[in-house]
Amino acid sequence: MAHRDLIALFISDPSNITYLTGYTTPSGYVPQGLVVTMADEEPTLVLRAMDAPAGVHQSFMDRDKVIAYPESLIGRTDRSGCDVVVQTLRDLGVVTGGIGLELSNLSAQAADRFRSALSEARVRDFTDVVTWLRIVKSDLEVEVLREAAAITDAAMTCASEVIRPGAHEANAVAEICRTLVRGVDGKPGGRIPDIALCSSPRTGTAHIPWSDDVFRQGSQVNLELAGVRHAYAAPLMRTFSVGAPCERLLRVHDAHMAGMDAALATIRPGATCGDVANAFHRTYEKQGIGWLEPTASFQEGDMTVLKPNMTFHLMLGNWFDEDFGYMISETIRVTEGGVEELTNTPRKLFVL
Repeated sequence: MAHRDLIALFISDPSNITYLTGYTTPSGYVPQGLVVTMADEEPTLVLRAMDAPAGVHQSFMDRDKVIAYPESLIGRTDRSGCDVVVQTLRDLGVVTGGIGLELSNLSAQAADRFRSALSEARVRDFTDVVTWLRIVKSDLEVEVLREAAAITDAAMTCASEVIRPGAHEANAVAEICRTLVRGVDGKPGGRIPDIALCSSPRTGTAHIPWSDDVFRQGSQVNLELAGVRHAYAAPLMRTFSVGAPCERLLRVHDAHMAGMDAALATIRPGATCGDVANAFHRTYEKQGIGWLEPTASFQEGDMTVLKPNMTFHLMLGNWFDEDFGYMISETIRVTEGGVEELTNTPRKLFVL
């Protein structure tokens, strides 16, 4: 903030609010946010009235730092929670200096409302700045990620047990969800992220959920899930074959395994994200890394330098036709000397 000559921030990205306060309630579908000032020790969280008690329970701030705006502001066009945020900034005496907004997370209407109401301030875009600050994890954050990864492993083990010929996809996912909530070693999961279960003939898709179908002999299943602890997720993708896999699947799997090995061998402090992508591409011609982050991402040309305790979901996937695709991934941490794979699920094609 000092570097950008800002005296206050309005943080509206839900993940950044969680990072700065501990608040995890999924309430971002209405105006809400966090006011951070240079002068105040604690930030101020502005929420609709029905969500304010969750802010009190989940965040570390004093009770008077959680501001509840009335339910009468919901669903109106003339007034909204944004007006309460502006009033909070006024009450804190920070409306005449530089104010940072995460503009990419605001609707055009909300951004215009803020600019109009803060006409005496210098409004600056602060998008992704907190996200970049989050990229290097503390030792405590890494430990929580390991706990999340243990839940992920348990859920993948469960998947290998419940994906069977004749089993309903929904019933299998229900058992996986049970594991994601129950957790491991008395440490339960914090939520259930979207689960992608793409089975034959839908393996050419990437993100669809389970269907009304049943698993059949000869089917392929591409599965993506994540264990979560305190909002820290450890995602993982694996491919399953119900019965003997076809030659095409075996060939694609072997190519991706070689690419994954090459990518992991390249990860070390001082290397760039682009170096990792290039190592993969040299081994496997088609680009297979799919999840592009708003900050650093393993793609060609990304010059972000890797540092210890950066964590990533390294995803390899190819979708060749509308009825055939393959994916595998690892959640990893950059270490002082290389890379740590946070999950322990075997990196293999599961043949059931």
